Amino acid sequence: MRVMRIAVLAAAAAMAACGGGSGPASRSADTGPLTIGLLLDTLDTERWQRDRDLFVARVEELHAKVEVRSGDGTHAGQLQAARELLDAGVKTLVVVANDLEQGKEIVELAAERKVPVISYDRLIRDADVALYVSFDSVKVGRMQAEALLTAAPKGNYVLLGGAPTDNNAKLVRDGQLEVLEPAIASGAVKVVADPWVDNWDATLARDATNAALKKTPSIAAVLASNDSTATGAAEALSAHKLSGKVALSGQDADLAACQRIVAGTQTMTVYKPLRSLARMAAGSAVSLAKGETVDSLVKVHNGHKDVPARLLEPIAVDKSNIDVTVISDGYHQKEAVYQTGA
Repeated sequence: MRVMRIAVLAAAAAMAACGGGSGPASRSADTGPLTIGLLLDTLDTERWQRDRDLFVARVEELHAKVEVRSGDGTHAGQLQAARELLDAGVKTLVVVANDLEQGKEIVELAAERKVPVISYDRLIRDADVALYVSFDSVKVGRMQAEALLTAAPKGNYVLLGGAPTDNNAKLVRDGQLEVLEPAIASGAVKVVADPWVDNWDATLARDATNAALKKTPSIAAVLASNDSTATGAAEALSAHKLSGKVALSGQDADLAACQRIVAGTQTMTVYKPLRSLARMAAGSAVSLAKGETVDSLVKVHNGHKDVPARLLEPIAVDKSNIDVTVISDGYHQKEAVYQTGA
């Protein structure tokens, strides 16, 4: 497993709200609004729909426009969509990469047009990325493992990783193992299964959890790396009449996960304030499109270079603080989380 080297540890949370760059423009302004390309992996999940809407709104506030494309969950689809965006004349390309290794082909295509690429949420490896904007994924993994160890300090654990093509999935696993290793070494915790789940797919996560339960019926915790994989795990646990009896983690604060938390069938999720991330990325994209420099307090090595980065702080959410985090921020309505029917 390759672990990214973080050269400077700092989360530029204060920079998130403004999301802009500094320095004079290095080329004359184009006529008409600048066009930014937003290239997503998929639009099939709640998470990426939210990112899209927040990103587009901020770019439009900055008097630019956005062309949005999705790769429909494949690298080939993303590569074709990247060509379409570049042909449309985008001045900056913001990419949520489907594949952390093959994504460099998209960066190379953009470089041929002298278009800078921002890696959004997932870092593209071995490529000349202009900027990386995300949350601290290692910390996400730590938060998940800490919460489950508190809920289930002993017993058999299933580790449900995310997509093996997503660098964030590997960083989350690094954080999880960092926290779990002492308990594993002492024998308090035994990892009985640790599958990776292609495309973070809920159905595949359900199947992997079912397979683990068939092999080892007595499970204390399922360390699911995001809420999609947690959804699959929750379905498997329910089928085995283990809902609420097995600690279960997640990430992204999806509505279904928040509903499970208040119902007692999911232990926690990790909330990542997407408004801050999307606005920061949008401001940076417009600045780069204008030829301006973008400030960064963090460098993250991607195998090719130390990539300037802006990493925001994630927030661990459970039943005790869901009202003052996810609901207070307006990310979900209280009535929807608690399913009161309003």
